[in-house]
Amino acid sequence: MSVEAVETIGTVKVCNTVTGEVEEVDRVVKSDEEWRCQLTPEQFSVARQEGTEPAFTGKYWDCKEDGLYECVCCGNHLFSSKTKFESGTGWPSFKKPVSDLNIRTDLDTRFSMNRTEVLCRRCDAHLGHVFDDGPPPTYRRYCMNSASLRFVRQEDLPGRHE
Repeated sequence: MSVEAVETIGTVKVCNTVTGEVEEVDRVVKSDEEWRCQLTPEQFSVARQEGTEPAFTGKYWDCKEDGLYECVCCGNHLFSSKTKFESGTGWPSFKKPVSDLNIRTDLDTRFSMNRTEVLCRRCDAHLGHVFDDGPPPTYRRYCMNSASLRFVRQEDLPGRHE
């Protein structure tokens, strides 16, 4: 992990993809005990302890429904099904986030590798990693863990029916 300091209190600006507005929201900061009460053991391991679920086992790796992927910890909007693609890796893969405001990245040097970790901007949940081997036009592959995501079907999004 990088040694860059991350603000853990205060507010952050994120994009609400339902309204299309940029909103200033409180950061979500909880103790491990509070996260354990809210999340399943797998969700806690992946989202709060930087774990990884085994390939082809996550709930969303082959999901083809239209909708929005939110952070399982805080509900921050992260990825649209419109940018999801089949990468063959066994994890949900996206061309881009709904907004760069909603995520942040950090250098991950674990396991003697240099990778770019993707985290939720609002609560710092570990989501997965981004790689430069995706399809055009972004050439990015946001390789996410299903355990860090919650899927909301398009018809269940408030005020949004496409």
